[in-house]
Amino acid sequence: MRDYYEELWENLPDPLEPPDRALRVRFAHDHIAGGERVLDLGCGDGWMTAELAAYGALPIGVEIAAAAIDRARRRHPELEFRLAEIGAELPLNDNEVDVVWASEVIEHVADTARWLSEVRRVLRPRGRLLLTTPNHSRLRLLAGGIERYSAPLGDHLHLYTARSLRELLGDFGFGEIEVSGAGGPIFARRMLCASARR
Repeated sequence: MRDYYEELWENLPDPLEPPDRALRVRFAHDHIAGGERVLDLGCGDGWMTAELAAYGALPIGVEIAAAAIDRARRRHPELEFRLAEIGAELPLNDNEVDVVWASEVIEHVADTARWLSEVRRVLRPRGRLLLTTPNHSRLRLLAGGIERYSAPLGDHLHLYTARSLRELLGDFGFGEIEVSGAGGPIFARRMLCASARR
């Protein structure tokens, strides 16, 4: 799995223009205050880590691909980035951050239970998880087919609806869960934005 992500990051364009960047930044800014310690989990090349720092948050970027971390450190040498091992503990202490920001990450995670347990471990009591993921509502699947969203050789391992995401977060002890759609027509939003409190 690591080889897959290393090769992916070595071949992605630089600079990279993330999809729905403005929507994701707005969601983060609406839910993160200046001075909060934020884990940018799955930080990629560090673009959002830099956005968070510019906004006044205190971010740490974490990624599983060394090629992505190298790119992030080159682009943002003033920020902190850490390499994580796939399936291992996150490289943070217990209760270290106020917010975990994970945008377009959860759908790629093989062991979701372990991943969410690690998210809870590093969050301070009453800390918040903020995540975005593609919306796979029945209407979107009917219109586009499952192959459009989960190619047999693609890296999207899980498909989420607002309901399934809400239930998953509740099953892992998160509270004050809010899930909304963003981007696209009102009945076919392409992205889910979720916030939940530890």
